[in-house]
Amino acid sequence: MAEWTEKERSTISAVWKEIDIDEIGPEALARVLIVYPWTERYFGSFGDIFTATAVLNNAKVAAHGRVVLKALDKAVKDMDNIKGTYADLSRLHCEKLNVDPDNFRLLADCITIAVACKLRSTLDPQVQATWQKFLSVVVDAMGSQYT
Repeated sequence: MAEWTEKERSTISAVWKEIDIDEIGPEALARVLIVYPWTERYFGSFGDIFTATAVLNNAKVAAHGRVVLKALDKAVKDMDNIKGTYADLSRLHCEKLNVDPDNFRLLADCITIAVACKLRSTLDPQVQATWQKFLSVVVDAMGSQYT
């Protein structure tokens, strides 16, 4: 479990308040699928996601991106129990979906990029460091059932 200072908690909350789930979620997931095309294999039921244009215009990609960000909201709201919050989701991704846990890191990086594009100078290096710490804890929690 990560230890959070009050400054880190307030920074994460401040960043989160600026995030539009309907914008950042689809953008981050689309970025993962475009930049890391091998991740497409986990989304076989999404139809055509074999070109950047297809990914960007795919309603299922956008919907799942929103689902991902809504799940991230749970971590923001319960920062002291992130591992517990994601235990079932980690198990699902490990046992049923067989997702390579490194993909959680790729998604976290793409979330940060999408957030940085939106917040620009607000996401200065210190704020980014705190945000990255938060996402690292989420990534660790998502990988917790793989060991």
